[in-house]
Amino acid sequence: MNLSPEEVAARKQAIFDGMSPRARKRILRLGFDKWDPFEAPKDPIDIRRDRSKRTSQMLVREFLQSLPMEGYSNSYGRGVLEMAVGIINDDDRFIGMYEFAIWHQNLLRKEGLLQADDEALKE
Repeated sequence: MNLSPEEVAARKQAIFDGMSPRARKRILRLGFDKWDPFEAPKDPIDIRRDRSKRTSQMLVREFLQSLPMEGYSNSYGRGVLEMAVGIINDDDRFIGMYEFAIWHQNLLRKEGLLQADDEALKE
């Protein structure tokens, strides 16, 4: 809005007058002239996403929904969430665990030790 300085001052005073005594006291302590009630809100915290544009919560929900309900415990779910957050945050610890899990699955497949049931769970 294009308001004149007088209109801005009148609105500022009206907002101040509508405040509780405690809030007014805080504004006066900081300085009424420095106070800007029309300040634009700050941007929300950056929500991290992976390459697929999913948040860790989205990844966890999709993954757990792909499993049978009796296929996991609360501890299992917490582990999945930890891994998702770690991978999205590019934490070396979780990247290492993820890469090791892929390597181990490939090793078992190469040696013929990965059963068909195990394979179905992973896909």
